[in-house]
This record gives sequence, structure tokens and C-alpha cells, in this order.
Amino acid sequence: MRISELAATTGVALATLKYYLREGLLMPGTATARTRAEYDETHVERVRLVRALVESGGLGIAGVRAVLEALEAPPASPHDFLGAAHHALPPPVEPAVPSEEVLGWLEDLGWGSCADDPLVGSLTRAVADARAAGVPLSDASVKAYAEAARRLAAVDVEIAVAAPTPEAAVHVVVVGTVMLDPVVATLRRLAQEVESARVLGS
Repeated sequence: MRISELAATTGVALATLKYYLREGLLMPGTATARTRAEYDETHVERVRLVRALVESGGLGIAGVRAVLEALEAPPASPHDFLGAAHHALPPPVEPAVPSEEVLGWLEDLGWGSCADDPLVGSLTRAVADARAAGVPLSDASVKAYAEAARRLAAVDVEIAVAAPTPEAAVHVVVVGTVMLDPVVATLRRLAQEVESARVLGS
């Protein structure tokens, strides 16, 4: 297909496709003439992945490039490969210096290997912000939230491992994380309604 057909197939503007080409996010097509190239389904998949990373994942060009580099030269470990995709996501909140309290929680949970992850700083800030807003957070409640998060993560990893291609796995990790966060938040609110009725009565 010509680049105009690629634009029509993917729903991405021609100017955007040319930008992806200039930035190296989209591999060149097969040259058929001095000013003409042909594109195929691999280009369609790449465009859709890049678009999802940018629009759903909120990644900048550097983040997209990091994910694509991991795809093209994947680490030996599948865990490291999925980690490269996961760490390309922007943090939920700006990180703070990790607190001893949060690091202690990680140790108690058996998550000590995460101590150097930038997300620990984000968790520290999120906890501080919640408390500043008058939301109580005890050790027990945080550990309960963490256990619920672990069960959710197990589902995420199972889906990613079952993905048919590395590109599909990246899509699950990056785009799935972003797009499913509202699903999880909504389910939590519905569950709160159910629990409130069960505990407090109607």
C-alpha cells in the first residue's frame, strides 16, 4: 500500500505518518521508485502501536522510542522486556523522596526488590497527599490495598504472557494499564456501594 493508503487504513493523518518516519518511530517502506514506497501490515501494526502509546499511554517521543527499542532488541528476560514497557509510562504522581514508612511497607509485603523503583517515590507522595487531605491510611489499610493490587497485577501479567506477539504484550502492559485504570476505579466504587449496603444496611 502507498503511504496515503496507510493513512486511510490506520486513521492517522499523512503528516503524522511522515513525522513518525522522520523520528524513526515507523520503519521506512520498501522503495519502489525514487519518491515512492510500499507499506504492509507490519507498518499498520507499528502505526497503531505508536498511536496507542502516544494517545492512550501518554508517552512522549523518547518514551515511545524506548518501548520500540525494547521491541527491536528485547532483553533476554521476558520480565525485563515487560518492565521496559512498563517503565515507559509516566508516573501516576510526581515522585517524592521515598519515606522510611513506605520502604518499610514494601519490606513487610515482600516487595523489597522494588525499593529503587521511581514508583516508590510516587507512592510516598500519594500517601502524603492523601493524609494531607484528611484521609487516614493505617499500615493495615495500605497492606489490604497492596494485596488487592497484587491480585489485579496477576491478572494483568497473565494477559500479557498470553499475548500472541511482543507488540501485543507491550500493548497490554502500556495501553492496558492506562485504559483499565478507570475500569478498576469504577469497579471499586460499585463494590463500595455493595459493601456499604451489606455492612450498614439500606
